[in-house]
Formats: sequence, C-alpha cells, structure tokens
Amino acid sequence: MADHLAPALLEACVVVGASNDKLREVYQTINNNGAPEHLLLEPEVLHVLAPPFVSRPQNESDVVGAHGKRQRSFPRKKREHHPSAASAPSQGGAAEARGGSEDVSVPIDIDLRALPQLCFPGGLQVTNEQKDEQFHFLVFTDVFGNKTHGVVMQCYQPILEGISCFHNEAGSSKFSKLFSAFGFCVISKYPYFNALRDCLSCLLIQLRTCRLSDMEDRVREFAAKLSLVPIPPPGQLHLMFTLRPLTIVLPSREDKDHPAVDLDLHLPFLCLRPQQILQVLSCLLQEQRVVLFSADWARLTLVAESLLLFLQPLSWQQPYVPVLARGMLDFLMAPTAFLMGCHLSHFEEVATETDDLILINIDGGSVSTSCSDTLDLPQIPPAAADYFTQRCQSLQMNFDLHQCHHATCSDINEQRAQRRAWQRNLNHDIQRISLELIVNIFRDVSCHLNYEHRVFNSEEFLKTREPAEQLFYTKVLETHIFHFFLKDRLNRKMDNYARMELSTRTEKQKMKSMVEVARRLTMQEIQARRKSSIMESRLNKRLGMSLPNLGDDQTLSLQRNNLLTGIILSDSALKNPLKPVKVFKLPDFPASLSFHSVQSYYSELIQHLSKAIFSVQNENSALLARFYYLRGFINTLCLRRLDALSDFQNLYKTDTAIFPTQMVTWLVDSLHRDERQQADQRHELKRLILKVKTENEKPPVEPDDHVKKFKLPRKHLHQDEFVRCVQECGIVNDVATIHRLFDALTEGKPKQVEPELFRLFYTFWKEKDAEAQDVNLPTEVIDNLDNSECVYKLSSCVKTSYGVGKIAMTQKRLFLLSEGRPGYLEITKFRDIQEVKIASAPFLLLRIPSLRIQTSGRPEVFEANLKAETELWNLVVKEMWAGRKMADQHKDPQYMTQALTNALLMDAVMGCLQTHRSIVAASKLAYFDKIKHEEPMMVHETTSETLKHKITPSLDMAEPQTVHVLLYTPGQLTCNGSGIERNPKLWVALSGGKVVVFDAASWSMLQDCIQVGELQLNCMLGLDQEQVWIGSQDSVIYIIDTHSMSCNKQLTEHRHEVTGLTVDTRDQHNSQQTYSCSCDGTILQWDSVSLKVKRQFHLSCDRLSSIQIHDGTLWCCCGDSIVELKKTGTPQRRMPLPDDLQSMPSSFSSFIVIPEQGQLWTGCADSGELCLWHMNNHRHPFKRISLPGSSGVTCMIRVKDQIWVGCCGQNTVGGQCDGQMRSQVLVVNPESHTVTKELHAHSDSIQTLCSAEDRYVLSGSARRDGKIAIWKVE
Repeated sequence: MADHLAPALLEACVVVGASNDKLREVYQTINNNGAPEHLLLEPEVLHVLAPPFVSRPQNESDVVGAHGKRQRSFPRKKREHHPSAASAPSQGGAAEARGGSEDVSVPIDIDLRALPQLCFPGGLQVTNEQKDEQFHFLVFTDVFGNKTHGVVMQCYQPILEGISCFHNEAGSSKFSKLFSAFGFCVISKYPYFNALRDCLSCLLIQLRTCRLSDMEDRVREFAAKLSLVPIPPPGQLHLMFTLRPLTIVLPSREDKDHPAVDLDLHLPFLCLRPQQILQVLSCLLQEQRVVLFSADWARLTLVAESLLLFLQPLSWQQPYVPVLARGMLDFLMAPTAFLMGCHLSHFEEVATETDDLILINIDGGSVSTSCSDTLDLPQIPPAAADYFTQRCQSLQMNFDLHQCHHATCSDINEQRAQRRAWQRNLNHDIQRISLELIVNIFRDVSCHLNYEHRVFNSEEFLKTREPAEQLFYTKVLETHIFHFFLKDRLNRKMDNYARMELSTRTEKQKMKSMVEVARRLTMQEIQARRKSSIMESRLNKRLGMSLPNLGDDQTLSLQRNNLLTGIILSDSALKNPLKPVKVFKLPDFPASLSFHSVQSYYSELIQHLSKAIFSVQNENSALLARFYYLRGFINTLCLRRLDALSDFQNLYKTDTAIFPTQMVTWLVDSLHRDERQQADQRHELKRLILKVKTENEKPPVEPDDHVKKFKLPRKHLHQDEFVRCVQECGIVNDVATIHRLFDALTEGKPKQVEPELFRLFYTFWKEKDAEAQDVNLPTEVIDNLDNSECVYKLSSCVKTSYGVGKIAMTQKRLFLLSEGRPGYLEITKFRDIQEVKIASAPFLLLRIPSLRIQTSGRPEVFEANLKAETELWNLVVKEMWAGRKMADQHKDPQYMTQALTNALLMDAVMGCLQTHRSIVAASKLAYFDKIKHEEPMMVHETTSETLKHKITPSLDMAEPQTVHVLLYTPGQLTCNGSGIERNPKLWVALSGGKVVVFDAASWSMLQDCIQVGELQLNCMLGLDQEQVWIGSQDSVIYIIDTHSMSCNKQLTEHRHEVTGLTVDTRDQHNSQQTYSCSCDGTILQWDSVSLKVKRQFHLSCDRLSSIQIHDGTLWCCCGDSIVELKKTGTPQRRMPLPDDLQSMPSSFSSFIVIPEQGQLWTGCADSGELCLWHMNNHRHPFKRISLPGSSGVTCMIRVKDQIWVGCCGQNTVGGQCDGQMRSQVLVVNPESHTVTKELHAHSDSIQTLCSAEDRYVLSGSARRDGKIAIWKVE
C-alpha cells in the first residue's frame, strides 16, 4: 500500500445486474411465449458508489477528497431506453447509470469493464424461483502488481415489483413471478475477505425487506458506513465495528510487508493432501501455467490466495486471475506462466484444448497436467518435503473437535469470536509450517551472495545441492519469483524468513558463515551423503503419492536433512508463540450520514483513541504507536493538521516502522500560514517539519535493487576492475588479498589481466574445487578426521617415506591416502611442524626434487618425491604452517582461514600461468610466510596468557571497518515467561551506522548488519535486557529491540551529535535515571519507559564528549575539563587540563571516577600518562602515571580492582606490521599506581573498551585492524 493513501476499508461498492429495460423485455417475452427454466442475460454496471459520501462546506473544501484517491471516468454502454425505479437519482458518491450519460466517476485504480462478467462468471440468470444467495471473491492486479480485492454477493429479487409501474392494466397479477440476480461487489485495497462477506451478509438482511426501488439508497447507506472504517496499522491491534446484527473484526497485517490474513488458510488442506499441496507449490515456484478448478466460485480465490500466502516471502510475479468468467477462457492460451481459476464444468474442455497446463481439481482433490493424469515435474527437495508433511500432521483443523468440551454459546457474536480466535491460531501454525518449508528449501542461498556487488553465484549454489535436486533448483533459479526474493536477500531485508533462518542455524552453520574460504564437504557431510544415497532407491520421490511408514529409514533421512540442508528438526527451536492482540471497538455509526454527523463520529472516535492512549501510556509502546497512528489518520480526515502531525511525531518514540512518510509530507505541504506559525512554537513539530522539508529537498535516489549473475570479463582488467570481478565470482572478498593475487597474475607483465588469463584462472579454480568435492575417502580414513575437516588439496600419486599414495591437505593437517588398499597415514598437523624444506632424492643417476617435513615428537623426517609439484607444495605447506602459528599465538582463527585461502590461490595461479616464473608469481601470495621471515612472530608471554580470542566483525565486508563502540548485554534463562534461554550478546558499532551482533557465549555472529542511521555511532547503552540505546552523530538516539533485533524507535530531542549515554544502576527499574548528552553541552534525563524527557540542562563547554553517573552525581568529560554537576544541573567541581597540557592542542579523552577512594583518573588524547585527582582538591592532579610506549589515551574502563586503558602506540613501540602502527591495552593497579600488564593485539589505534561481567574485557580497534580482542580478567 502506498502510505500517502488514507487507509480506509472501502474503495467502492458496485451494483451489477440487468437493466430495467432488459428485464421488462424479458418479462413480457417469457409470459407471452414461455422460455427455458434459466435464461442468461448480459450483466451491466447499475450503480457505482465511491467516497466521498458527504460534502464539506466550501470554505473547508481542502479535505482529503475521496480519502486521497483520484477519480477517473468509466465509459458506459449507451442505451436507448432508460432504466426505471432501480436507478433512482443518486447523491454523494453514487454514480447513476442513466442512458443520457456515457461516463461515470470511479476511483482511478478500478477498472469496471470486466467487473460485470466477474460478478456473474457463470452468467446472469433469470429464474422462475428464488435462489439462495451466493458469495465469491475477486482479486484484480494492475500492471504494477498492485492488488485490489472484491467480495461479491449474488442475490435474487422479483422482477415484477421493479417493473410493475410500467403496467397500468388491472390484469398484471396474471403474470408469472420471475426473479433476476443482482450482484453487489464491495471493492477494497485490502484482502478482508471474511470481514467484507460479513458486511454484505448484514446488507442482505436489509435487502430482503426493501423494495427494488429503495435498493440504491440502502446500498449507498451501507457503502457510506464502510467508508468511515479505517484500516488497522500493521501490528497487534485489530479493529472491531458493529453492522447490525453482526460485530465484525478487521485483523491487522503482521507487518507492512505482508498482507492481512482474513481467510481460512486450512481450506487447501481440506481439499488436497499435503503431498499434493507440495506439488502445487513446486509448480508455482517453477512458474508453471497453473489452473484451479471448482464448481464453487468462492473456493477458487480462497484456495489461490492461501497457496500464494504459503510461498511468502516469495511473491508471485506472473498474471493472476483466480476467477475466469465464461468469456475469459481464452486467457488460458497465454504463453506465459500464470495462476488462474475457472469453473469445474470447463475441465475437460481446457484439458483437451490446451497443452502444458497444471490442472488442480479442488473439488476432486487431484493434480494433473493437460497432457496426462500424472505430474512429471521436478519435485521439492525430499528432505524439506518430508518435514513439511510430518509437520502438517500436527495441525488440528476441526473446530468442532476443539469446541466439543466447551459449553454451547448462545450469543452469535461470542461464538464468532471463539471461531476467530481458533482460526487465528490455526492460521499462525500453518504460516509457520509453510515458512519452515521455504526456509528449508532456500536456506543456503545467503551463503552464495555478494552483497557489495549484488551478485548471486548460482553455479556455486547448485553445486551444493543433491544430484536429485539439481533440476528443481535449476528451474527455480531462473524464475521471476526467485529473482525478486534475491533482491530482498541482497537488501538484507529482516523479514520473517530472515529471522527464522538466523534463529534456526546450528552452531556449526553460524561458525561456517564467519569463515571466508572456498566451500568443501566436511567429513560429516560426506558420511551423511553416503548414508542418504543408500536410501534414495528406497524412497518414492513422486510428490503426489502418499509416503509409506518410513520406520528406520526416516531416522536416516532426518540425519541427512540436518547435516546437508539444515532442516529444522526440533519443535523446541520453533517455539514462536502467537502474539496477543488488542481489539479496539469503533463507535457506532451515526444515524444519519450528514457532514456534521460524520464529524461528530470522528470526534467520538478521537476521544476513544485518546482514552486508549492514556491507558497504555507506560505499558506497551507497540500498541501505543498503533493508537497514535489511528488518531493521526482521523485527525488528518478532520483537517486537524497540527494534531495529526503531533500524533505521527510520537511514532518516532514508539514505532518508526509504521511512520506514514507520504501522508506526513502531504500534511506539511498543506499547512496554512497560521498553522505553520503555531507549529514553529511547538518544538517537536518544528523539528518534524524541518526534517520533512530537508528530506524532500534531497534529490531522489533510486534504490539499487538489481541482481547480477557472474559473467567472465571480455576486456583487459585493471586493478580496480579485477577486484570487482574476483569479488563477484565469489572466490575471495578481501581487497588486500585480491591485490596480491593481481600482482601474482601480472608478474613480469603490464599491470592488467587479460580476459583469457582470467578465464584460465577461474576455470582452474573451479576444476580444483570440483576435484576436492568429488574426493572419495574410505570410511576408515574419514574416521580419523574431525567432523568439520574438509579436503582442500590432493597431490598426484607419489612415493613417500611412508609408502606410495596421495598427499591430502585439510585445514588442520596433512595425511597420506595410501594406494592399493586405501588407508590413512597421518603426516603432520600444521601446528606440530618444525621445519619444511626442499631436498632431492637419488633415483639411479638422477636427483628427484622432494619435500621434507620435520614434525615435533617424531624423530623421523617425512619425505615425498613430489617432483614438479615440490615447489608448490613447499609454498602451500609453509603458508599453512605460518598461518596456524599466527592463529594460535594471536588466538585468531581468521589467520588460518586466510592462510588456507592464500594456499588455494597459489594452486590456481600455478595452474593457470604454466611458465617458468609461475612459482615466483605464486610466492607473492605467501603472505604469512613472508611476515614470519620479515618480523618476529612471537607474541609477548603476557599478551598470550591474557588474550582469549579474537573476532572480525567486518568479515563479510570488502575491507575492515573501524570498531567505534562495544556493548556487552548479559543473557537470561527465560524471557517473559516463555522458557526460552537467551545467551549474552556483544553489540558492535561499525562505520556508517552498521551494528553487528555476536552471541557472546560462542562468539558466533547473530546479526550481520542492523542499519542504524548512516553516520558514525558514538555510544551504546543496554536497558532492562529489552532495549539497546545508540547515540549517533546525526543527533538521534536509536533504540533497538533486543528480541526482534529491529530499530523502530528514535529519540529526536537532541539538536547536535549525541556523544554519551549513562544510567544510574542504583535504580532497579532504570526508568528515572537515564541520561544522554550531545556535543553542544545539552544533557537530557529520560524516563526510559515513556521515553519522555524529564529534565534538561545545559553545560557551557567547547565539546561534551561523555557522561557518567556515580552515586547519583553526573560527571561530564569536556574538552578542557572534567565537570561534576549538582542535581540541579549546575557545575559543582571542575578539573581543568593540567597546565603543561593547556599549552598544546590536547583534550581529555576519558575519565574514571573511584568514589570509595575519592579519586578521579583522567586520560588525554595527546598525552602518554594518566592524571590522578583528589575530588576535594581539583586544581591540580596529585599524581601522574606514565604509560610506557603510549602517545595518547583513547578510552578507559574499571574492571574489578583494575584500570584498563586503551592507548595509541608510539612508532617505536610494538613494531610495524605491514606499515601499520601497533597500539596497546595497559592494565593499571589503582593501589600501587603501576602498569601491571602491557597487552599488544591490534595494529591500529584502540577505539573502545567494554567489560563482560568483569570476566572479560573486549577491545575494538580502528579500520586498518578492525578486530575485537577478548581478554581474560584475573
């Protein structure tokens, strides 16, 4: 939905039937001559009733006309005769069907040309007996893919009453009584099928008792009431209204990206077996030409809509016409994919006359093709399909069984409420199961995406699929539906699919996603694949057939599912309880629909909403946002622009996800001069208007939503183009590594890579990849390897000191795969190597090059006559050895990963160059071996003992990013009584407003990117284990919900860069003592529940960089002083820069208050010492602590009885690493005032420190290093 359109339920109400002229003619003919029992007439549009139904006085005519919708003309068929009583003069929004007028006014996005046929898809009947009313449902799709929905009620009215005024003779009673069908179609932008059917059912009661001549007035009154009903915003707020005698509920959408679900999703399961539903979903995923058949028109749309909802988040992109009238059957000849529905009576005709159609008989429960009775299409992967089938067995789809132990309900509305609650739970379960299916099918897609260049490496993805699944994925990957799904994944859209995919990853998958290296099958996956292949011949894979009882086979299959495709197995991992909803009742409709009555109705509605807002003010911010949204919309309709803007402004603090940007822009643009002046007097509105104006003045930026497939280059590549090309093909993403690869491929040549050379390199890389994937290891060999190990390189068959065989390399070791009877002989683990060198072995009169490896703990030297392969294996083994040593010493597994990548690239360079200088070129990639020889690799003993681990938060990015802020939030055993255990988290603020989240129990990545604004983030604060507050350079405080991992709240009261956040931990509720500061000296005290400012004061200073609270007293770090504030906000004490630092451009960068000792410790950005102050003597520091090797202090924290200090290192300290200065973390004893530890782990300045429950300290560095070090606290 475009959010500038006012969200109202009714788009239009259309009456369709035969004209009175035609009915009179038919009536006379039948009574004179007789006729068949059923006579079909051509239906026509009789009335179009569309908002607005009331007119505003002329001086207030700038109301949002027709709810913000434009109108257009609808050309009608001109008739010679005038209709009579059935077309009484219309008023308000009614369009009159008179012969003298050829056009009627209708909303611009409604095309009425085909509507008569669709309202009577089987034809308009004239009968001699009154038939029961019938309902069916329509969906209209425009060229942009926007959907409009219709609910049609067919009911029969006697013809005689409508035309009797044209017969004056007394004998009129001798005529037979005839009945003609009328269609009443309610059209809405929203798929409220059940609600609109209920509305039409209420209209039916009135139509049964009214004359035909009064029908239009009744319908107009009905439509006018529906036009007053707003649409609930996305979330957990449903709306209820009364249309006598029923109470009708409009359920809300789950979020703005999903439609409202107001139909019974279990209907397809009542018509088709789960295996057949899988067949249909497979056809839709492959974009086949699918036709639904039923003798009941209503079933067609309801089943079609349900099937499309099962595909979410994939969205059907092809023609979609769920109901085809008799005159539209030629649509089925369309050559493109489509989803359509028609009457069961046309089944044989369609099956005979058309080819390649998928025919779904809803009534008969069969799925076939127009060519045969069976369906021979690639099936959904068996693992995902089997699990879907099992999960479907748990669905309870019988309401009577659910109700059998309850008392009989005597109130129809109460009974309907019970049914709605049951249906909502069932729909939730079905949507959950269908989402599991989609996640299980496409889980590994994200592993083959390059986000920077928006490339999906389909070739690599297909290689990871089972052979039997290849054809299915090959077809699906070429479809439009998958293409649009890829756009969302490349945009990092955090929808239900992404949340489920992340939450159900195994620890192994989480760790695998953090490693940038060519993918290979692990030993565990090889074993699982081998077991599953045994089962392939036993399992019948045809989707439409019921599966036998699998017994033991089922266990094997599920093992395979878990290992190869990440199929969700445990229900405990899927617990996602249905969120409770609030139902808000609209006031009763006014008795008359005059302008003043409607305004009174809106005023009453605003009063009800205001009471609701007051009742949930401090309880539920998400619900509060929905009430603000609704009140803002109603205020907009009433032209209370400032009140509307104020309501929408409140969405920043409650939920920005539903902020109606275009509606707010319209409100701002339509403000009168006096309103603008009033807005300028209201601080929050002035800021909102300024923001809207600023956004509108920016040039429009088209979103980059293209998706590319990798193509080999056709021209010479310079370095930048080469980097892009290598990243796109998915070989490696790190820019520095690609630069070394570029140097290797251009060794001794002009600095550009020919397209043919790139093709050779790419081909060799893929061939080696395929060889490693196809390695056939005996079970005896696999048993000696770790489950996570993969074979990355295999030599030719050579003679070694251990026998004849092939040398195999994994990421951990070298082993010999002996010839003859295949066996396993371990050569060495990389961490155990002591020496690697090239030697020569005598053979007759020749000397054959060989590789010698000395291993610790083994007296004998391993020697292999690798001949021409010797130099390459020497490079590879040395690089892996150096990488392993660095990984062990620096506690950073990324070093080993990078060494493995370097080794594989060396192999590919050697293979594609094939020159005498190829080994020289390959050696340029020996990065870690080069560092080992150029610099001492030893890590200081203190650093090695204290350093626990290192992680790289920018792993999936092309270059390292600065770690600006770190925040640790503790875990909890249960969350809101749900019984779900939540691990502690590490929140990492990177450059450009990116936030990455790690599981602090395993240090695996939970969330790869939460975008929080676009500028640098300066500070973070965790509150109540529910929220994380983040201060940004753009002056906004962003609030992230720690459960949904979404940023839907903003605090916009600051005017300048937010630099500090703090909370008084003495307050158990954290609701009254949360503070923020901005660089201009503004300090705000917040109520963290209502998110309202409780106090505000200003500190005069050059730049306020941070604040802390100790014993209820605020301490502020200004550029030239540290200031203690009184409770009133006035300065109480001020510690100025020491005299010797005032003469140089220096400033305080950080400070620590030690209240129990009455001390203040300060550090300066340009001074390599700490200054210690007595709080009662704040003129001069009483002591200075020199920091060895430090040129300045960037950050400090207190942990237990230690002070940890992040420093910028001097050029002469710590050495240089690839031209990058090393910094250090110093640990200071506050009792002895001495430095007890000097820790070196970063090659750029340390930006931030944080403590993890006083057990660990984490340090983050600037972009040249971009890593996080995790230190043990003793």
